[in-house]
Amino acid sequence: MPLTDVKIRQAKAAARALKLTDGGGLYLEVKPNGSKLWRYRYEIAGRENVFAIGAYPETSLVDARRERDAARVLVKQGMHPAHERAKRRDTQLAANAETFRANAEEWIEAHRARWTPYYVSQIESYFARDVYPRIGRRPMRTITAADVLEILEAVAGRGAEAAAINIRQWISSVFRHAVARLRADSDPAAALRGAVIRPPVQHARPLDRDGIRDFARRLESFGGNRATAIALRLLLLTFVRTVELRKAAWSQFDLDRRLWAIPPANMKMRRIHLVPLSGQVLTLLQELRTITGSGPWLFPNTRRPKDVMSATTVNRALEYLGYASAEVTGHDFRATASTALHEMGFRTELVELQLAHAKKDRTAAAYNHAKYLPERAEMMQRWADWIDEITQPDDSPPGPGSTQTPPTPPRGSRGRA
Repeated sequence: MPLTDVKIRQAKAAARALKLTDGGGLYLEVKPNGSKLWRYRYEIAGRENVFAIGAYPETSLVDARRERDAARVLVKQGMHPAHERAKRRDTQLAANAETFRANAEEWIEAHRARWTPYYVSQIESYFARDVYPRIGRRPMRTITAADVLEILEAVAGRGAEAAAINIRQWISSVFRHAVARLRADSDPAAALRGAVIRPPVQHARPLDRDGIRDFARRLESFGGNRATAIALRLLLLTFVRTVELRKAAWSQFDLDRRLWAIPPANMKMRRIHLVPLSGQVLTLLQELRTITGSGPWLFPNTRRPKDVMSATTVNRALEYLGYASAEVTGHDFRATASTALHEMGFRTELVELQLAHAKKDRTAAAYNHAKYLPERAEMMQRWADWIDEITQPDDSPPGPGSTQTPPTPPRGSRGRA
């Protein structure tokens, strides 16, 4: 008699396995531990075989009969159902490996060691938000230029043209990775080069003398986190890149030698960079040590103490000070220092070395991070002193941005390299 769901549910486990027959070779095996398993008994070439269909109730009576019927068709053709199921699984696994997401993740892993954590995070974030939802599960050979264009237009449509251009380049790299492994035939993203127009570059804008005074005045009344206020002041005094300050560790500082050695991993050009510390910077660091000195980072993340300050903290703090979005950014302090130091008469070579700008010729390999260090130290102290001078209430000394003559630089510093 065929089985029913009621009979199956009422079946009790015994000391030995029970077999409840349904018909056509299908039966339910009730194990002593209470599990109920569907089995299909069949013969090929005179030899009896058993095909494991699944477990009840995950596989219902209706599903088990459907699987049995499909298996009987295979048996009539002399094929073992278990072999065919394994073959289908292998085919599916191979298809999974050919999806865009699988190839993208493989491409990222292949380059992770030589990319910065931030760059990896940037790629993964954009892919997760803008790319995977649209083509992540698609086999590489089914993705067309139209599919990629749809992604780029959606990203550019929200005002992120630069991000759209990067995404096209990353997608193109994933396809080239797949083509080299015979998982794709071509790169549909290559045809879309130029499909999104890069917006005009917003160059860093230097603050003039009055702008520096206004910034200092606003910072004095900053009601936010004191460590963040110190970070803003240090950006002005050291004019390092924001990421270099965010990742600053106490172990990088030699306060006795008044020197900050930024490791290559934190630098844009991947080479060590020395920052001479003025007396004003030392005073700020001594205060900061009482706030964050118990941990490894100068500026730990307030929510994740084991991590560093968020990439957006500085710009959010500037907005808190009353600067409109993009009116003043952390990078503008570098342009401010460059303009002012040149106006003060310091040699271009000194300024460029301290800004850690890359040389445009092939002699960059001979870069000496300690070159002109005494002169750079004197320049950094003069810079800090001038900042103090123009931000004092009486504000009598002249400086860059004023109509009066700027301070005379030290002997040997005047002129351009």
